[in-house]
Amino acid sequence: MMKRDMKFKNPMPKLNKPVALDGVILAAIIAGLIGVTMTGGYTQFVIGLVAITTVLCVGLNVLYGLTGLVSLGQVGFFAIGAYASAILTLAGLNFWMALIASTVIAGLAGCVLALSAVRMAGPFLAMVTIAFAFIVEHGAIEWRALTGGQNGLMGFPMPDLFGYMFSERDLVMLCVVLAGVALFAFRRLATSGWGMAMTSMRDAEIAASSLGYNAFAVKASGFAIAAAMAGLAGALFAPLMMFIAPSNFPLSQSILYLFAVILGGAGTVLGPLVGASVSVLLPELLADFAEYRLLIFGGLLIVVLLIAPRGIVGVIERFIPLTKRGVTATPAHEIEAGLKDYAKSDGLVVENLSIAFGGVKAVNAVSFTAKPGDVTSIIGPNGAGKTTLLNIISGFYKPTEGTVRIGDQDIAGKPTDFAARNGIARTYQATRLFENMSVIDNVIAGLPVGRFGKPFSAIASDANRNHAAGLLAFCGYHGDIDARAGDLPHVDRRLVEIARSLATKPGVLLLDEPAAGLMHADKVSLAKLLRQLADAGITVVLVEHDMEMVMGISDQILAVDAGTPIIFDTPQAVQNDPQVIAAYLGDGEMKARPRPIPFEAGDSPVIETLRLTAGYGAAPVLHSIDLKVRQGEMVALLGANGAGKSTFLTALAGLLRPVDGKIVLNNEYIHDLAPHQIVEQGLVLVPEGRQVFPELTVRENIELGAYKQPKPVSSDELEAILNRFPRLRDRINSPAGLLSGGEQQMMAIARGLVAKPKALLLDEPSLGLAPAMVEELYAILGELRDEGVTILLVDQMATMALSVADYAYVLEQGQVVAKGKASELREDERLIAAYLGGAEQGDKAPNDKNPELETHENA
Repeated sequence: MMKRDMKFKNPMPKLNKPVALDGVILAAIIAGLIGVTMTGGYTQFVIGLVAITTVLCVGLNVLYGLTGLVSLGQVGFFAIGAYASAILTLAGLNFWMALIASTVIAGLAGCVLALSAVRMAGPFLAMVTIAFAFIVEHGAIEWRALTGGQNGLMGFPMPDLFGYMFSERDLVMLCVVLAGVALFAFRRLATSGWGMAMTSMRDAEIAASSLGYNAFAVKASGFAIAAAMAGLAGALFAPLMMFIAPSNFPLSQSILYLFAVILGGAGTVLGPLVGASVSVLLPELLADFAEYRLLIFGGLLIVVLLIAPRGIVGVIERFIPLTKRGVTATPAHEIEAGLKDYAKSDGLVVENLSIAFGGVKAVNAVSFTAKPGDVTSIIGPNGAGKTTLLNIISGFYKPTEGTVRIGDQDIAGKPTDFAARNGIARTYQATRLFENMSVIDNVIAGLPVGRFGKPFSAIASDANRNHAAGLLAFCGYHGDIDARAGDLPHVDRRLVEIARSLATKPGVLLLDEPAAGLMHADKVSLAKLLRQLADAGITVVLVEHDMEMVMGISDQILAVDAGTPIIFDTPQAVQNDPQVIAAYLGDGEMKARPRPIPFEAGDSPVIETLRLTAGYGAAPVLHSIDLKVRQGEMVALLGANGAGKSTFLTALAGLLRPVDGKIVLNNEYIHDLAPHQIVEQGLVLVPEGRQVFPELTVRENIELGAYKQPKPVSSDELEAILNRFPRLRDRINSPAGLLSGGEQQMMAIARGLVAKPKALLLDEPSLGLAPAMVEELYAILGELRDEGVTILLVDQMATMALSVADYAYVLEQGQVVAKGKASELREDERLIAAYLGGAEQGDKAPNDKNPELETHENA
């Protein structure tokens, strides 16, 4: 909570202060007008080109700098504006009416192009805009009756105003004034709800949609504004040139416009002016170098971009003294009262919800009711469909059947922004903040709930800033509210995301693993916050793997397995339900191959970790883990989702640098080695999710496993692999992406084996596989174990893993809470407690049922 009237200070570059920026823009206008007055001829014409290019680049800055969309077809809209103005004025229309009409026509053309273009991204969007530019250029060539073809159009009348006929100097002065107005309009637009919507969509489209912003509307608006501004620039270009032809609008000009925006500083107010000045004036200054002019120009621009990737204005801003804007956070009791005043429904009612992917039902006939004022948790092992269920509720997936009701409104199958505007708020497993926005702006972005508001009215008003700061403090964030969100530590990112969700005034709050990666004290604070939100009347739906937290704050729990509901009841009933226990640990019905001869552990371990601590960001996931795997031994590493099992394997494989501790492979330290060097040392990871190369054949995938071996895979080695995995023989030349999940898992293990590992790390090999395929896979693992392959196994099916393993460790919240012979751990109550809550953190007492434990640990 926050004390009343706590003050936050907002450091902001003076160059970005509205008054200062407006002053700079006004000074630029005056300087331009003076320059026009004091010069004439060609210099005057060049100033006009700078102004016209500035107008066009302002529009492109909206599209690229704010919305994040790349268009290489702006010259097409520029040409449309120029030809429209020329044709209309030659037909006798007043210049001013032609100017407006040209802008509107180009804007409408942008809207039409946006219908298809904004649904694409990356190179596909660029290709569409390039194609558009080519269409416009060739249309101007072929439509001779209207455009004059290659001969072009000329003889346009100059503008007149109240009987006064403009001279060329007057026209250039008009261009300068309109360029200044465009810069001023951009400054207002960027700080409005429109600018907030665009920058949100640029940084994280999924998160922006979950705040109520319609992705198509936001992107289409950016496209239309950019096209209209290009049309306006073209309408000014025609009378300034007094002649236009297709040769005036080459595709290379579009690239130059985009270059100017980036060079000046994409997203900055003054960037278009600076970029336009450099891109127009520099070639003129290099005119004496004749044919080398463009070469030198290009080289200089590349050097500038290498030195200043944020653009010229972005670099200058770093050296300008900072000023501060104060904010008075709304007191905690007012925030809490506001939460209680949020529009509430009868909660969330999910009925018979199902969805299938490729014939596999990820969610199967799920029904539950989450009541206002309750914390309703959804639990289940990996692959149970929990996140998929949240994705359906929040509108990311359309269910094949079933309903999702808030009050009388069925939102099933409706888009994400529709769900958000109807009271659904959402957080994510991996936080989705707007990385390049400040912390407080992230929260302010949620306040409009998808509404753009007035295009030139600042959204970060004092009232909105105070409320956003209050929400942040209420959620437990006490850091710098003006810090860049992308620079925050993990725990603060979680809190900011929750505060942003609350800004949308939700009736239902969906949280997907909010405690993942948090330390114990942070989890306690988070649990209190969620309980407080529920007590305020918000319907809280929680997906979480920390069972201590789930059992401690939940009013009701839905347990699912393989997409199918098991039980919906109180925490105590769920915790003791045999089906839930079986879902987490396995039901014991599937049989693994036992060792024909009892395993005798050797003296020297192949893998050993010494007080290994590792994690992501500021919060360690693993805490002082001591573990050994001996030659020829299969060791199972067990624990609930989020316990740190995959993190442990990732650290062993070198993909995550340990915070502290040592990793030893065959008596050599490897914790400082790069992943490829660890593979060379003989430690090979078969990652969770198979991670196959789908476009390569099965043979090529397997052969890649021997990349670090001195010789490629021989025909005999490949034959031995196919004998071990006979399912792969008939598919050896098929693309790996066409294999079933079980076949892909076998191929991934085969790929690991051809690396001739000294130890093999297997991460969740049974994940997502049918029972018959799991039994077949575990039979193969049993064969590998019997042949002396050293294996460290992580698997969600604890009972199955223990039936094939020799020894096992149980993790809970990054600490070993139980260890011993696999056969004896199967009966240990601490195993169930680690999965469903109840084990004490840090409990490292030896297993009383395992008298040989100390021998294994101390040998």
